Amino acid sequence: MHFDSLSEFFAMGGYAFYVWLSYGVTFTLLIGLTVISIRQRRNLINEIRSKQLREQKLKEYRKGKE
Repeated sequence: MHFDSLSEFFAMGGYAFYVWLSYGVTFTLLIGLTVISIRQRRNLINEIRSKQLREQKLKEYRKGKE
């Protein structure tokens, strides 16, 4: 598609609302998915770390009782 001016590019031949809305929704969803994935990864790492600390404390406690 060929546009003669920048305003024609942004108007997208009368379909600008649909085109820019689809771009906006797509990028919003991609950013949201990225943020959610990062948070879930961070929570999983923290959960694993706390379980490892709990297991280590249990081992130390059991050694002390022997």
